[in-house]
Parts: sequence; structure tokens; C-alpha cells
Amino acid sequence: MDTGTHVVMGIALGGLATLDPAVTSNHATTISVLIATIAGSQIPDIDTVLKLRNNAIYIRNHRGITHSVPAVVLWPLVILAVLYPFFPNANLLHLWAWTFAAVFIHVFVDIFNAYGTQALRPFSAKWVALGVINTFDPFIFGIHVLAIFIWAVGAHAGYTFLAMFLVIIAYYFKRYQAKKRVLLEVRSMIPDVKEIIVAPTMRFHQWRIAAMSEGFFYVGRASKEKVEILDQFKRVPVPQTPVIEAAKKDENIAAFLSFSPVYRWEVDEYDHYYEVRFIDLRYRSNGHYPFVAVVQLDTNLKPITSYTGWVYSEKKLRKKLGILPS
Repeated sequence: MDTGTHVVMGIALGGLATLDPAVTSNHATTISVLIATIAGSQIPDIDTVLKLRNNAIYIRNHRGITHSVPAVVLWPLVILAVLYPFFPNANLLHLWAWTFAAVFIHVFVDIFNAYGTQALRPFSAKWVALGVINTFDPFIFGIHVLAIFIWAVGAHAGYTFLAMFLVIIAYYFKRYQAKKRVLLEVRSMIPDVKEIIVAPTMRFHQWRIAAMSEGFFYVGRASKEKVEILDQFKRVPVPQTPVIEAAKKDENIAAFLSFSPVYRWEVDEYDHYYEVRFIDLRYRSNGHYPFVAVVQLDTNLKPITSYTGWVYSEKKLRKKLGILPS
């Protein structure tokens, strides 16, 4: 989920903790648990700082080791090591338990969006992405804000947030059922489909679709249960040419290929350079595919410039590359 949603989730979990008698019976425990749940709801995303280096490192590592099984165990201990000296009278066991819950819930809810996490590391490096909830979901964020407001005007924190979490659980089941119906509709439209990726949007009834058959890529959208195919591309295997092999060694291209499960490719040859482009088909927006990786190679197949990330126009992509014109 996005940072704002994780913040309100941390506050909500701190409020839910007031149902724990060990938390409410000790003022130091009450305050430290609230601080810890907010911190625990944020700390797995500490790898966001990698974006300051470059997009390639960020794409390859975000929601990777910081969301792994060892990290879920270690993050609560890190928070306790920092926080407990300021609240030595707090109940250490219950402070740890609620901190662990905050970290675990952060990683768990991240599994449900299209980006996913490597939550199974070190047992598996596979990205787990269920594609049920958008990274920012207005309903989930809004119901958290509403519950926090109800708490602020005097309602019982524990019961307020317990009711809110029950509604959210029901909402997750509803989203899962909606996605399942979209998958069934795609399979009926494309009988020979091999793989289907359905990605949520901020709107409850709208989904992005990328599908693969033996010979074609299909890109579409669903509104409620109505599926529309917007683009169709012939599925051409990536050739093992010297230009392609050289391009794959570039860090931006390598990062893209490690992350994207469905893409098409292009190679253009100019007077003094080659340009290789990989285009992710999952994020079609207004007829454009904004998530790309591009590398320009000289005639000796040495990289000149490259980029991977989100760009919404060819002009902006040229600006990112910054050296050679189209």
C-alpha cells in the first residue's frame, strides 16, 4: 500500500491495541504501543531510499529483503531496541507483540496489490502479487480516516477499529470475488489463453488486463464484469542477437526484466547507435504504456545512456535519456 495508508493503518492498530488489558493498564505501554505500531507500519518501506540512487536499484530491491521472512522477525526487535529505553516501564512482551503485528500486517497487505513483495524470501525469490487491491485504495484509506475521526470525537478506540477491520476483511473478500469474475470472463473471450494478469485500479469496478496466448499478447480493461480488449500484439520471442544480449547487460534493462512478467520489445537502428526498448503491457493508460526500459548502444554495442521507469510521453523519455534525439 502507499505510505499514507500504512500510516493510518498504524494508528488504527494502535487504537485496536486498547482492547488488550496489558496495554490499557499501563500508560507507558499505551503510548509506546501506539508509537511502535505506527513505526512498524512504515519500517518495511525503508528501502524507498534506494530511489535516491536510481530506478534500477529501486525496482530490483523495493519490497524485497525488507519484506522477507527474516525482516518481519527483525524489524520489531529494531523498533524495540530504539523505543524501549524511552519507556522502560512498558510491558515488553505486549509491546513486541503489537509491533510484530504492525510489521506483519504491512507485508501481508502489500501482497494483495499488483506490485507484490518477495515475502517468501529466503525460501523463494518469487514475487507474490495477488492483484486484488490497488496500491492506493480510496475505500480502505477513507474508512481508516473515518474511524480515526470517530475515535477522536470520543468513541471507544478498540471497538471502533475492530468494527473497521471487520469491514475491511469483508471488502477484501468482495474484491477477490470481483477479480475472479473478470478472470472467468477473459477465459471465455480468449479460450487458448495461457496466462492472465488482472490488476486493480482505484475504482472498485475497473481492472487492467494483460493476457498471453501461444501467439498473442492481449491488453484490455474490465468495467464491472464487461471485458474489452484494447490492444493485441503478436507474441515474438526476444531474439538472442548481439544487440539484445548487450542490452540485457545494462542495469536498467536487467532491472526491468527481473520485475516485469509480460512485455514486448523493440529494436531500432540509427546511423550511429542502436536503441532497444522493453515495454510493460500491464499499465496501459490513455493508449500509452508508461512503464518502459530503454538503452541506447553505440556501434560497438557499448551503452551510451539508459533509463527504466514511468514516462507518459516520448518527449519526457527523450529528456530522461538526455543524450541522443529520436
